[in-house]
Amino acid sequence: MITGYLNYFIWGAGGAAIIYGLILAGWVLRLPSGDDKMKAIASAIQEGASAYLTRQYMVVAAIAAVLAVVLYFTFGIPSATGFLIGAFLSALAGFIGMNVSVRANVRCAEAAKTGLAKAFDVAYKGGAVTGFLVAGLALLAVYGFYQYTLDFKGLIALGFGGSLISVFARLGGGIYTKGADVGTDMVGKIEAGIPEDDARNPGVIADLVGDNVGDCAGMAADIFETFIVTAIAAILLGQLLMPGYGRNVSYPMAILATAIYTSIVGSMFVKLTGKKIMTALYMGLGVTVALSAVLFYFLTMRIMGDNPWYSPLNLYLSALIGLLVTAGMMVITEYYTGTKFNPVKRLAQACSTGHATNVIAGLALSMQSTFAPIILISAAIFAGHLLAGLYGIALAAVAMLGLAGIVVAIDAFGPITDNAGGIAEMAGLPEKVRDNTDPLDAVGNTTKAVTKGYAIASAGLAALVLFAAYSQEFAAMGKVLKFSLDDPLVIIGLFIGGALPYIFASFAMEAVGTAGAAVVEEVRRQFKKIKGIMEGTAKPDYAAAVKIVTKTAQREMIVPALIPVVVPVVVGIALGPVALGGLLMGTIITGLFVALSMTTGGAAWDNAKKYIEAGHMGGKGSPAHQAAVTGDTCGDPYKDTAGPAINPMIKVANIVALLLVPFLK
Repeated sequence: MITGYLNYFIWGAGGAAIIYGLILAGWVLRLPSGDDKMKAIASAIQEGASAYLTRQYMVVAAIAAVLAVVLYFTFGIPSATGFLIGAFLSALAGFIGMNVSVRANVRCAEAAKTGLAKAFDVAYKGGAVTGFLVAGLALLAVYGFYQYTLDFKGLIALGFGGSLISVFARLGGGIYTKGADVGTDMVGKIEAGIPEDDARNPGVIADLVGDNVGDCAGMAADIFETFIVTAIAAILLGQLLMPGYGRNVSYPMAILATAIYTSIVGSMFVKLTGKKIMTALYMGLGVTVALSAVLFYFLTMRIMGDNPWYSPLNLYLSALIGLLVTAGMMVITEYYTGTKFNPVKRLAQACSTGHATNVIAGLALSMQSTFAPIILISAAIFAGHLLAGLYGIALAAVAMLGLAGIVVAIDAFGPITDNAGGIAEMAGLPEKVRDNTDPLDAVGNTTKAVTKGYAIASAGLAALVLFAAYSQEFAAMGKVLKFSLDDPLVIIGLFIGGALPYIFASFAMEAVGTAGAAVVEEVRRQFKKIKGIMEGTAKPDYAAAVKIVTKTAQREMIVPALIPVVVPVVVGIALGPVALGGLLMGTIITGLFVALSMTTGGAAWDNAKKYIEAGHMGGKGSPAHQAAVTGDTCGDPYKDTAGPAINPMIKVANIVALLLVPFLK
């Protein structure tokens, strides 16, 4: 158990993050929320989002209850309790993210009436509420559970609970948001020729709801579980690699706590003074990274200066690697998805020659965009291992996740600005309002892509650390696992594991197609049956589309979400621990590539459309724009459903493997 000043330091960080988030929430909620029409639109979005999450949590609660019973009879009360705590807090993180977002959006639209800087401030602070509450809850979950139980199996179960909810949140939210988006756009923009977010489109409320349940609730749950899983893996590795040394637990917790403090300070530097929106967001991140880099040094020397296993300087440098990977991933992802860089410009140019050339160019870009991140992650793994072995890699992952608060704030900024633009369009606000929300929305597309890149890279490192913990668990039991390519069980495991992200993503993509088709039929039906919609004399039935997408998303998410739970159990029991280890490695490797390709490629398609809409290549309504809409529609389930959901899927597979260790011979 951790005592003394470190105990207060860590508890204080979690509490400070939550208090800061609540202060920002109070500030946002005190702002004016516009006229009656804006309030009515915002209320419809809030009701749709709440209805979706309520139904999703009812479905997941039933599955979680069954798994909790299994864990209780298999491992005892601490594991069952840890699982339920992890699941509850992960769900809470998603619920908070969604609820703040659906209230900040209308206030952002109202603020846009007075200027770009004011709208930016509202959107960022609204996103920061989610970011800091997620970071605070995650730190307190891991630290509090460990302090009061000292049960490592229960700690792993805590991570399992968080990861399971994250898979459902990412999958269900992703299916919902992209099913609504694709179906709404296909009929509205392509068939009817009306603008995006037009109030005449029956699917538009479902689309706006989807931005919140997918990007806010989904990302919040995703980063929450990555945070706790990374912390748990680092603690577990520390216990296995440095037995009997009490500070192997306090050190990673102190790094996470320090990064939360510096993130709070860094967020105060996020101010828009001109029109460089991305620069303003990066200012806060830059201050956070710089402060963390300095404080990590003194923290490491103070806590780990007398450890007999690793050089304190090497431990510090390992943590510094995590900060550098975060910065590197953001630079790389922005290059491939930002409208001012050549990849998106070339993709927009491909739109001028038709739909097919746009799709081909987008697929090529998505594949190309995987190379630089993989080189960066590989360099981090090599350097971390060179400095401090497996523990060095774990510290790099911990330092990355320490920045979760400010990174999620940057991410949640995106759906808030997207919704703000939609509300402005539906409410018929003056053009100057859209002139302020549109630049924020365009940057929001990039911020969502950038933070997904961060999430994928951190997930890759976290999964590798979990795999290392899996191997070390057997070593601690006196059994050394050998993963040789001469062993057919290893090859079989690699093949099965390598296939999992593909089959998982295929289910997710098909689910979006199913949901999108249902929305298409409903929107067509309303255009045909409800006379006066196109003339603006009749109101569409928005609730019908919301209900259809909610039902479809809940049904379609169950099978793919159970894949990373069931397959490792079957392989581990049928083929043994070596084959299961091969499966984990195969899942990590192909999962990283598939996730990076999908999220970056989808975001590039989206921003190519935004680039054309800004007046290039003929602008809105041109043949190039029509081709760009097709590319954007193809990329939607890539970037917002299948790609991001692979993150928790990888970690669930690894955590299930850790839980299986006592039963594998």
